[in-house]
This record gives sequence, C-alpha cells and structure tokens, in this order.
Amino acid sequence: MTGAKKSIRIGGHAVEYSRPEKPLFPDDGLTKADLVAYYRRIAPRMLPHLRGRPLMLERHPDGIDGGAFMQKDLPDHFPDWVHHAELPKSDGSVTYVLCDDTATLVYLAGQACITPHRFLSKADRPDHPDRLVFDLDPSGDDFALVREAARQLHTLLEEVDLPSSVMTTGSRGLHVIVPLDRRAPFDDVRAFARDLTGLLAARHPDTLTTEARKKARGDRLYLDIQRNAYAQTAVAPYAVRARPGAPVAAPVTWDDVESAELTADHRRLADIEELLAEDPWRDAPRRGRSLAPARRRLAALRR
Repeated sequence: MTGAKKSIRIGGHAVEYSRPEKPLFPDDGLTKADLVAYYRRIAPRMLPHLRGRPLMLERHPDGIDGGAFMQKDLPDHFPDWVHHAELPKSDGSVTYVLCDDTATLVYLAGQACITPHRFLSKADRPDHPDRLVFDLDPSGDDFALVREAARQLHTLLEEVDLPSSVMTTGSRGLHVIVPLDRRAPFDDVRAFARDLTGLLAARHPDTLTTEARKKARGDRLYLDIQRNAYAQTAVAPYAVRARPGAPVAAPVTWDDVESAELTADHRRLADIEELLAEDPWRDAPRRGRSLAPARRRLAALRR
C-alpha cells in the first residue's frame, strides 16, 4: 500500500518513512523503497564525502515527473537526531542539514530527497573550502569532448602540481575535484580557478570557453567554476540524479576517462554491486593542498 509507513532500525535510531511503494522513477519501476535501499547500502562509501558538510536537498515527493524543490532550511518535522548547522546569509541565517551517519542518509531518501548537493566547505569553516570543483559543461551530447576537456584540465593541474580526482555527474558532464587545505577563502579559490580555466581556454579556443552566456559558447564546452563560492553546492559523489534511468554521480579513475566506453550515465542506481565492488578513488589524493605554490606556477605559465 502506498499509504503505509515503514520503519528501519539503523544506528540506534528508528528511521520512519511513508509510502515505500511510491514510484519515484516510474518509467524504470523504481520506488522510494528502492531509493532508500540504495542509499543504505552505498552509505559506507558515500558518507566520507558528506560528513560535516551543509547540504542542499533536492526533493521529488511525486517522483521525477512531478514537482520538485530545493530545500536549504532544516524542516521542523525532521528528527532531533539529525545533525545540523546554522550558517549566516545576507539577511539572517539558514539551518542546514548535515549528513553524518547512515540513519540520516536513509531518512533523507525516505523524504524523497533523490539528490543531496554538498557544500565545498565544512560547517566549521564555511568560508574556507576544502574542495575546488571544475564543472565541465558541454553544449551538446558529445561526451568525447567532455573526456578530452577533462584530460586537458588534468594535464594543466599537473603542471601547477595540484592533484585531482574526477567523477561523472549523472547528467551531461564531469566534475574535476582538487583537495584544498582550507587556508584560502572562497574568493581566492575562485580567482585561481578563473585564471587557470582562462589559460586552458586560451590553449584550446576552438573547443573550450569560460563564457557564461550560452549564446556566446557556440559548440564549445563551458569550463564552469561558479560553484566555488560560499553557500554554493555541487552534486555529492554517489548521489542519484532525478533523470530517467536513475543515473548516479559516480567517481571514476583517470584511466576511465581515457576510455571511449565512459559515458555521462556510466553508473545507475541498479549498478549498486559494481559501485560497491571497487573504489575508484581508493588511491586518490586525500591531503588538502595549498594554492600558494600553484598560484606561482600558474603565473609563470601565463607570462
């Protein structure tokens, strides 16, 4: 019965949610119970990328074909065991959800949060990111162009001695992620990203652009750095996207990027066994880097 409630005991908490058989991906036969089951199983792999980070919740109470909304503020009806953080905004404050444990991740899924989007900083130092994200946004559906742009960006990051990881977004592009040491504020991080993508676009003017206006991009891929700002978010690794087929924002290796078999929807909710079988980021850089040496190297390359 779609009106029924279900309760799961996780980590000492009774996680309740209603309408487990509610279709969320109707064309794929996937229900709220399927979403809950996915997030419960993927939690050990996903939680390290969420803990301590304010979240924006993308909720689809009537499934992906119904209305959706983005939720910042912690709802009053959420259990008191869900961690949260109150952070300032221009005209007051926002109390964000923090997803620090499996019970919370499962509870969010039960609230039809198909996709959690995470801050690039943690709640204890929200103005100082520990992640720099480049969003490779193609104008069309040519994923070969996305893979080539990722390789070119990877090469430039290596030239300035910054390590990076890469993931599909479950949409059309790729995210390239650099771990930071949280010393630089967002304004400095975004300025560095702007200079670096400017150089990359200058090297490949026929295929890459930093032009935010869609009409000015033509067929070129947009090197988007706008997520690198206070209270901006990026899709979390292993998050399900609200698209047909239930694609997942999946970590991949740089060797994967070399393969023509890599697609924008490389992994889906149904691929849970493959997602758990191996961690593509097992050997990825974890120590946050300072941007200061990279700035000096980038300045030399731009001369």
